[in-house]
Amino acid sequence: MTTEYSGTGDPARSLALLWRTRERVSRRGRPDLSVDRIVRTAIDIADADGLPALSMRRVAENLGVGTMSLYTHVPGKAELLDVMLDTVTGEAVLPDDPATGWRERLRRIAHANWDLYLRHPWLLQVATTRPPLGPHVIAKYEHELRAVDGIGLTDLEMDAVVALVNGYVHGAVRPAVEAARATDRTGMTEQQWWQAHAPYLERAMDPRRYPLAVRVGATAGQEYQAATDPHRAFEFGLERLLDGVEALLRHRDHRTPAIDPDR
Repeated sequence: MTTEYSGTGDPARSLALLWRTRERVSRRGRPDLSVDRIVRTAIDIADADGLPALSMRRVAENLGVGTMSLYTHVPGKAELLDVMLDTVTGEAVLPDDPATGWRERLRRIAHANWDLYLRHPWLLQVATTRPPLGPHVIAKYEHELRAVDGIGLTDLEMDAVVALVNGYVHGAVRPAVEAARATDRTGMTEQQWWQAHAPYLERAMDPRRYPLAVRVGATAGQEYQAATDPHRAFEFGLERLLDGVEALLRHRDHRTPAIDPDR
């Protein structure tokens, strides 16, 4: 559930912070309380307890300094959140592999984003329709565009494909994050939950009334040992998404050769 919005801070201060154009330096010639230390501490808090637990006071306490000390480096929580987002986004910028085709490149991008959300589930709590315009966010966009550059798409279609992949991952990863939280909070794994509920469901539900739900649900439940398998659903949907991009390329113009997904 969204609890915060990116891009709500002062534009000039946010951009100065994101690009590190200014930083307070101690008399000894080195940052006495750097932006990087503050941001890393804030990320650790959000990773552990979610965004609702994040405050300037909590960050200061974890750093062992007074809250007002933070404001000489970070204007406020809104600007801090933008730098947190930009910082973790850099984790999804992977080295380019020119030997792989566009399909594999998009697949790697999707997996990198999936892993990013699992490491930092608080990302799902931030609405980023106005993204922080920092170096890592822009580097990630550049990296993802290179995956589809030169394969026959227009510039707008390149942007749309990147947005499609990122949007798909954002929606698909939520069940996986929620399943992990459920295990932590209840002390019961998905498999244990399913095994506890399945016998009672079989006795209570009339299979004649729900024939498809019984047949398909039993097959899936036996395979997953859970009600769902978010990762398997993610992989299945990703391949269908890539099939759609391939279909666009193949049917754009029948007079030109099809674009090889391995190129």
